[in-house]
Amino acid sequence: MRKTFSRNTIIGISLLLLLSVAYGQKARAEVVTTKLDLGTATKGGGFQLYGQTLAAVINATDKSLIVTAIATKGSKQNLPMLEAGKLDIGLVEGNAARTALDGIDRPPANLKVLSVMYPNPGMFVVRGDSIYKTIDDLIGKPIAFGTHASGLRILVNDVLDGIGLKPDKDFKQVILDKAADGPRLVLEKKVEALWGAGIGWPGFVKVANSPAGARFIGPSSEQVKKILVKHPHLKAMSVPPGTYKGQAVQIDSVGLWSLILVKPDLADEVVYRVAKAIHQGETAMAKQLKQGSYTSAKNTVQQVSVDRMHPGAARYFRELGLIK
Repeated sequence: MRKTFSRNTIIGISLLLLLSVAYGQKARAEVVTTKLDLGTATKGGGFQLYGQTLAAVINATDKSLIVTAIATKGSKQNLPMLEAGKLDIGLVEGNAARTALDGIDRPPANLKVLSVMYPNPGMFVVRGDSIYKTIDDLIGKPIAFGTHASGLRILVNDVLDGIGLKPDKDFKQVILDKAADGPRLVLEKKVEALWGAGIGWPGFVKVANSPAGARFIGPSSEQVKKILVKHPHLKAMSVPPGTYKGQAVQIDSVGLWSLILVKPDLADEVVYRVAKAIHQGETAMAKQLKQGSYTSAKNTVQQVSVDRMHPGAARYFRELGLIK
């Protein structure tokens, strides 16, 4: 016997089929992932450690994002790679970012800020058993000033220029192939000091944790004043006591906040999702890295003008009520 269906039954079955198709399409859309390349720096540097941690936090927070941390030569390489679209996201030291965004000695970069990273007060580290206590003590000595493409070299040029010194004239300047070489050369006594910056910087950590220990040398209070007069774009910053092993006192210096920049054509919706993932992962970042505790939506809004933010990030910050 042939079984017949009422008109209402046929309509109901059709609706169920349509709903199942729609649900299937939605489910497939929800699992579509966005892959992003994040430019960091050379092995052993603060940017590589930070970038790997940031990528892991974003990926764990938003399963639709797959961020891969890519080793690069540093800020000076990340900038042209971002401009050329060869990187989606890049970590850039504050002075290098300022030079590019303001168009200093070059056309202004068409790049936008996703988030701040952390402040970078610059200073030297020497072995704890050395005799050096001031920047003047290091004059004429072999000093490791960072890698070829590191933005930290821009910072040290400004710091030393502010007190009438130059890395290549007043010191025996050593430029590194990779950041990991710096602390090794200090500990092997092949250089007397290493220039670096920031909180939890790996080069500083390695020297401080060595049997010889570390002594940190920043500009004196009078030198800080002179530096800020000549280079007012810099900001007075401090490294809190206990940031590094054996560091009992606060270290005062100058620097800028490092930034996370994105390529010109990265879609607003993608940047919105990444900004949201970074915000939701703030606690995880803070637990994993000392410097990670500075990466926050609140600090981004405080340190970066809205016109420099990527529209996707700015939209998310508006939804948080941090900007109008």
